[in-house]
Amino acid sequence: MSTSRQNHRGRSPARRGSQILHKTNQGGIAARRSAKSPAFREKLRQMTLPLAPLVQMTTGAVHPHFPTTLLKFWLLTESQLDDLALFYHQRTPGPWTSQYPCPITWPAGLKVEEKRRKMGKFIGLRGCVTPTVACPPPEPAWKTSDLPSPARRWLMSEAEIVDDAQQARFKEDADEVLRNKINWSR
Repeated sequence: MSTSRQNHRGRSPARRGSQILHKTNQGGIAARRSAKSPAFREKLRQMTLPLAPLVQMTTGAVHPHFPTTLLKFWLLTESQLDDLALFYHQRTPGPWTSQYPCPITWPAGLKVEEKRRKMGKFIGLRGCVTPTVACPPPEPAWKTSDLPSPARRWLMSEAEIVDDAQQARFKEDADEVLRNKINWSR
């Protein structure tokens, strides 16, 4: 009959003589993975970066859920993000909303990813700015159509007509400069 305690797997720990041998992993799984992967080590370092707390304008208090590290920021729940926005006067516009370094708009119906991005922008995290359009706008219909010139003019806005005239003038000027270079001796 064995008098030793069983470990979490239901087995008795290894023994040598009367001593129980405990296998210890220095640092656990994070240390083992970071030893194998420099990218993982760098990501761990980034996630443990401290964040400076933001104080409320009216009381000078820090919200209890304000993230102290980058990892804690990414683990904020939707209700915590809403509480932070309300605490720092960003959820409902008021006299204190614009007094913060980077005020944000917090309309109803935002997805959690959008709330996290806005809160990141509010507390000053890089990479949390409003996304911009990645592709250029589509060509106007008058440029892509095969309409004759007078018909195209009806589809163009005033700014597009001015732009088209400037481009034609630049082309004429470039042609004249070229003619003058060719006939320089006259």
